[in-house]
Amino acid sequence: MRLLIIEDEVELANSLKTRLNTIGYAVDIAYDGLVGEEKALVNNYDIVVLDLNLPNKNGIEVCKALRTEGVESAIIMLTARDTVKDKTLGLDNGADDYLIKPFAFEELRARIQALVRRSYQRSNPIIKLDELVINPLSRMVTFNNIKLSLTTREFDILEYIAVKYPTVVSTEDILEHVWDENIDSFSNVVRVHLANLRRKLKNNVGDIKIETIKGKGYRLCLNSKQE
Repeated sequence: MRLLIIEDEVELANSLKTRLNTIGYAVDIAYDGLVGEEKALVNNYDIVVLDLNLPNKNGIEVCKALRTEGVESAIIMLTARDTVKDKTLGLDNGADDYLIKPFAFEELRARIQALVRRSYQRSNPIIKLDELVINPLSRMVTFNNIKLSLTTREFDILEYIAVKYPTVVSTEDILEHVWDENIDSFSNVVRVHLANLRRKLKNNVGDIKIETIKGKGYRLCLNSKQE
């Protein structure tokens, strides 16, 4: 999943990016409101973590602008002020959740997971397709209770395709949701990781594969549900 952190406290923003990277999120950063707004308008983020007090354009103005432009990314508003008015200000202007500074990283992680589940209309964080079980929290994949050994990117690709099942996802979709803004969109990185992932699925999960839909992209194919 891909996140944008709009936060002018450089040390905090960089620390959050590092920790979120370690648990599998692709993260971009903006240190002021205008730059953050531009990034959120151009890229398709699953979550935007948005500070209330920002230079050039504050978090409320950014939030209102994004919703006005039809951006559907879930927004978590960060505020250092613990009053009812401040808590509701962001929610009234389009934010989905708020978090009061200082906060524990695990609380932010839990809020992110909850919003991701909501956005993909899932009540359970565990993704289960037949005997394939994907746990985003432990980043573990099992088939018939046998653990599959996947790299970070292989896991991220499989998780995204599974979340979107049975929808077809394009190469561009995968790039936008699995990699951050530093990825070269003209590289063959998706094909390389997909090839490795398919090989592992073929060797370990005979009933589930990733099929190519010509001219459209990829989707999971379950033997019991092939079309």
